[in-house]
Amino acid sequence: MNPFASSTVYQTKYLTVSRSKSMVMGEVSRASCRPGSPSLQEGALKAGWLKKQRSIMKNWQLRWFVLRSDQLYFYKDEEETKPQGCIPLQGCQVNELTANPDEPGRHLFEIVPGGSGEKDRAPISHESFLLMANSQTDMDDWVKAIRRVIWAPFGGGIFGQRLEDTVQYERKFGPRLAPLLVEQCVDFIRERGLDEEGLFRMPGQANLVKELQEAFDCGDKPLFDSSTDVHTVASLLKLYLRELPEPVIPFSKYEDFLSCAQLLAKDEEEVGVTCM
Repeated sequence: MNPFASSTVYQTKYLTVSRSKSMVMGEVSRASCRPGSPSLQEGALKAGWLKKQRSIMKNWQLRWFVLRSDQLYFYKDEEETKPQGCIPLQGCQVNELTANPDEPGRHLFEIVPGGSGEKDRAPISHESFLLMANSQTDMDDWVKAIRRVIWAPFGGGIFGQRLEDTVQYERKFGPRLAPLLVEQCVDFIRERGLDEEGLFRMPGQANLVKELQEAFDCGDKPLFDSSTDVHTVASLLKLYLRELPEPVIPFSKYEDFLSCAQLLAKDEEEVGVTCM
């Protein structure tokens, strides 16, 4: 089902840079990607409906997007097997655009060529690809998935990444049993939060949690200091664990852990009976 009620014309008056030379994505990406005809869901990291801005006319096209490897393909609909084109993501950045209060319901983000390897934010350019999601949650999911693809080679994109992949990469820089983010959060909480009321129950500062998440996802290693709220660090740690593709206790070992818990409970009962 079409998640958008209708196609609308996007007014760009609130953007700081004109997009009069916006790329016609279908034409540009066909030349650079030359995708074959893989099965639509084969190797897909994410798939769903998005609107893309078309050409100089600034009108929107609804297309089915599939994130596969380091390419973002778009199709006419879910049933098509041949993509209309694709956006190469290597060396790009993905940015959420500030919502315009005069036009609620527009959840816009852009993919900007260049900048990721140097870890500097490339300015908005006429070469950026402008996309619209149908909700804030949908946009957040797409941005995180794309950012993970872009930054994984540089040690970023760790939110939503497999635990073993993160640890394997970070072991290039020294022995490590857990991701740096986990060690950093746990050390900070041990030092400053053990006496804090409501730890892991009271939420941290949502904006700061998001900023820290984006920094780690972009391959940076932000440090916590005396001004950092311990609840924010606890919320960041919970967010990281919550977004793991598989829990810390793997699905394959879940029943084993339950069996261990039952045996421990049984042993405690027997010890209690013996002591009576």
